[in-house]
Amino acid sequence: MIHLVGCSHHNTPVEIRERLAFSPEQARCALESFRQEFPQAEAVVLSTCNRVEFYTAAESTAAVVSHEQMARFLAHFHGLDPDAVFGQLFRHSGREAVLHLFTVAAGLDSMVLGEPQIRAQVKQAYELACRCDTAGPITHAVFQAALKAARRVSNETTIHRKRVSVPSVAVAEFAKQIFERFDDKQLLVIGAGEMAEETLRYATDEGARHITVVNRSWDRACQLAQRWNGQARPWEELLDALAQADMVISTTGATEPIVRLEEFRQIEPLRYQRPLLILDLAIPRDFDPAIGDCLGVYLFSIDDLQEVCRQNLQERQRELPTAMAILEEETTQFMAELNRRATGPIIHQLKQDWHQVKEEELARLFNKLPHLDQRSREEIRYAFHRLVNKLLHPPLESLRDHAREGVPHGLLEALKKLFQLPE
Repeated sequence: MIHLVGCSHHNTPVEIRERLAFSPEQARCALESFRQEFPQAEAVVLSTCNRVEFYTAAESTAAVVSHEQMARFLAHFHGLDPDAVFGQLFRHSGREAVLHLFTVAAGLDSMVLGEPQIRAQVKQAYELACRCDTAGPITHAVFQAALKAARRVSNETTIHRKRVSVPSVAVAEFAKQIFERFDDKQLLVIGAGEMAEETLRYATDEGARHITVVNRSWDRACQLAQRWNGQARPWEELLDALAQADMVISTTGATEPIVRLEEFRQIEPLRYQRPLLILDLAIPRDFDPAIGDCLGVYLFSIDDLQEVCRQNLQERQRELPTAMAILEEETTQFMAELNRRATGPIIHQLKQDWHQVKEEELARLFNKLPHLDQRSREEIRYAFHRLVNKLLHPPLESLRDHAREGVPHGLLEALKKLFQLPE
């Protein structure tokens, strides 16, 4: 049995998510505490900026942790009121929980459809549970299956290939049209905010190595440059840095252009007509639009990028039905295997017990009829064998049918009690 409680950007305000979120160290402590409280249950905690999800699983009814117990555990860990927390959480079980996890791992439940980072976060959550010894047979199976399903979506659809954030589009769909390689280019970053850093991250992923940061705040320029093994230059040297640059990422909060056409004309002779890509991601714009008409300059504003983002998001959404069909197929296969694992031991034990009784009764009968020849004995043995199989056929066939559709946990427990089967 698999249970899930959680909250996400879909249904819970950010102030609630923040109070339920886990740092990596908190997640480790929570899993260790859970293991002490519920030693026979499995657990995985997935905590990102947009979601907190708590998965538990158990192979026996005695070890199952209810949704209420899971919510109470989360609340107590964070020092919150359990009654207030429970109403903020969504709850899934069985197939519904499995499909949800597969959807999350594939990036189809993310704020940005098709976000690729979530797959790594799911993997990290599972690996932490393994290190804390709270993963077990069921969580091993379901998280490995989730990562496999996510890879299928990535390989068989284009949902992850179309960039939808401004920084990723700036690099992947604009910069790469101008430059085949980045490792030999001079990259100038103007501004030191989140947009600058995220765009810089994509550029370095593509190979950018020679980085210069210019910002009005010298301290912030130095901090950003240090994080990316670059160099900082004073704001007063902006035009000199621009003269040496091949690619510019500009994201300041200035209220008017920081580089006007007449200023660019001053450094234009120093550039010797080398191509210059300017990604002006600021609002208002940092660069005079007329600079885009200069020889060798490729100037793109945030409006240019946002239009591509919009088109790419539409293409991702068109791929959504195909991706969901893959996840439905993977979920069905996983549940069939999970149910087969649950029913297999019961079917095996039932057959073994009944055939053992058959053999005992045959031995008793043959002891009373010692005059029977071998052929008669074989006929009787065959008749007993057929009788047992016919008696077993209806309950076992029903059990197999349920296994294909999702066997109710109560049915398994009823069979164990009815036929006095061991756990």
